[in-house]
Amino acid sequence: MIAIRPAHARGKADFGWLQSRHSFSFGHYYDPAHMGFSDLRVINDDRVAPRAGFDTHGHRDMEIISYVLDGAIRHRDSAGNEAVLRAGEFQVMSAGRGIMHSEFNASNDAPLHFLQIWIEPRETGGEPGYQQKDFGLQPGLTLVASPDGAADSLAIRQDAHLYQLLLAPGEALDFAQASGRRSYVHLIRGSLQLADVQLAPGDGARVSQLPAYTLRNNGSEPLQALLFDLA
Repeated sequence: MIAIRPAHARGKADFGWLQSRHSFSFGHYYDPAHMGFSDLRVINDDRVAPRAGFDTHGHRDMEIISYVLDGAIRHRDSAGNEAVLRAGEFQVMSAGRGIMHSEFNASNDAPLHFLQIWIEPRETGGEPGYQQKDFGLQPGLTLVASPDGAADSLAIRQDAHLYQLLLAPGEALDFAQASGRRSYVHLIRGSLQLADVQLAPGDGARVSQLPAYTLRNNGSEPLQALLFDLA
């Protein structure tokens, strides 16, 4: 079964300095039909004005993944981590028993566009952690995050795997879904045919009870997406 989450149906937030679209309930946006999918709790598509950002605030018991699409994030947290996260880089912040952090657009004149993703951990508490990596632009599926850090991926505290998907026009690949598992696909750029349904940028798809399915770039531009393999 495949259920589409159209981009235009996502929740919206407009704070002037921040324009955000919420795939799942978040902040002032609440929809009981969209509270997450398996352990995937948040996908926020955020655009931040130059010199603006999120002042210091706290998190706990959440695996928080940031993926920069355009621009750069200046990160600082209470564990002593200070970094600039640039376009193409992924960051995992494991909040554990609690951490304070801030995120700002690192540019004085260019906008920032990034995805903020939350995954609920399998256990609460624990020491906060921080990881950051650029996985490049390898064609096909690249493992970005996994519970054991396999294939030099970022380690997260949940039985979930996050892949980056890149397909040139006309390219396709098959994804085998293990019994009892589910997938969520979020399209960033391009035109994606997922099995027999069509996705446009910003669309998401919940995939369950399918042992395998085909992902095909049926557009004229490169395709970029994220694929979550979930319990």
